[in-house]
Amino acid sequence: MSVAQVFQKFEQNFNPDAAEGMDLVFQFNIEDDKNYHLIIKDKTCKMVEGDHDDPSVTLIMDSATLNGIVSGETDGMQAFMSGQLRAEGDMMLATKLGQLFSLN
Repeated sequence: MSVAQVFQKFEQNFNPDAAEGMDLVFQFNIEDDKNYHLIIKDKTCKMVEGDHDDPSVTLIMDSATLNGIVSGETDGMQAFMSGQLRAEGDMMLATKLGQLFSLN
């Protein structure tokens, strides 16, 4: 799956009820592809190609790690512990991704 397709899957599997009252930006820096960010704002999700000026949290990984996490083959916490996934900013927000998106 291409990185663009992965982010389309994020949008399609968004759970608006989980995002009630939220105002967050998840920046994804994909080391071997384009960067994207997801804007979560009170039950809405918008995917944007490129970088955000002031993201809530930035997740840095390669496309294989992204695909693995989205497919369920890679555990996000294990990827983080092994250095495949790095986070900058509010790392606790990264744990909310599972609530906001039903990817598997």
